[in-house]
Amino acid sequence: MDIKGLDYNTQREPLIMPEYGREIQNMINYTVNVPDKAMRQVCAETIVKMMATKVTNRYGDTNFEQTLWDHLYIISGKKLEIDWPFDVSKAENIQARPEPMKRPDINEHVRLRHYGCLMEKIFEKLKTMPEGDERDELVRLAANQMKRDLINWGHGSMDDEKVADDLARFTDGRIQLDLSRFTFDNMNMSSNEGQRKTPGNTKKRRQ
Repeated sequence: MDIKGLDYNTQREPLIMPEYGREIQNMINYTVNVPDKAMRQVCAETIVKMMATKVTNRYGDTNFEQTLWDHLYIISGKKLEIDWPFDVSKAENIQARPEPMKRPDINEHVRLRHYGCLMEKIFEKLKTMPEGDERDELVRLAANQMKRDLINWGHGSMDDEKVADDLARFTDGRIQLDLSRFTFDNMNMSSNEGQRKTPGNTKKRRQ
């Protein structure tokens, strides 16, 4: 429905950088079309000062002032002709997105889903590692992570002997965890128990 006199956001020009608001964008659009270069320069410098007040949480950022000029360049659609105090040729890199992370090989078979492919890679590494402090530390990290995985997948239940047995089995017997000497990290069980509560089991505070 189009009612004369009403201005809807859906009918307006999309905001290039919403954090600065529509008024800043309108001022930049106006400045682009100012015929006098000296006046465009004055307007641009004033706009940058106003832009700084919109993103006060970035005051401590490195190269904060240059970032503002980069943003001015982007919002203007690279059409603003002024004497730029900074090199804005790489301004668009600010909006560049990182390359997507490589997904695990879909053909890679995970024997134990509750441990995952990363733990299986650790098992493979432990098979070939020589004895020493480095291997001992990796064993400690692996055993504790295995215990956490068992707690998560077992709804809070786990068995230290299960960890030792799996560790030995999936390293072809190279790693034998001595439970009489090995100490696991303290595991926080409360978070797992809290996830299993249902609304019907929770007592109401108000009657």
